[in-house]
Amino acid sequence: QVQLEESGGGLVQTGGSLKLSCSASGGSISGSAVAWFRRTPGKERELVTALRGNDEHTYYTDSVKGRFAISRENAKNMVYLQMNSLKSEDTAVYYCAANREIYFRREPELWDYWGQGTQVTVSS
Repeated sequence: QVQLEESGGGLVQTGGSLKLSCSASGGSISGSAVAWFRRTPGKERELVTALRGNDEHTYYTDSVKGRFAISRENAKNMVYLQMNSLKSEDTAVYYCAANREIYFRREPELWDYWGQGTQVTVSS
């Protein structure tokens, strides 16, 4: 059973940057679709970005295009989210997710593995 653990969240000022890390254990995610979701109070979990298992296709929600970047380091079984030019509306709990298959889905209920989440707060 794959377990995911996020780190790197925190408090940052508007315009600043943060890099989130997701460490996988209990199995390799090198061939798996991986993603970052986020949730704010009162809202559904939102797919922020996803990467297909063969790294041939990447998705970004419109609000983060040009500011966020997903990447992975297979040798370390890690996934990253670089967040630049942060805005107050990026404040949320960010979750790492992975699938058994190479394809990613927008619906959170279709993902197999989840981390516990890490809080990102952007202050103005």
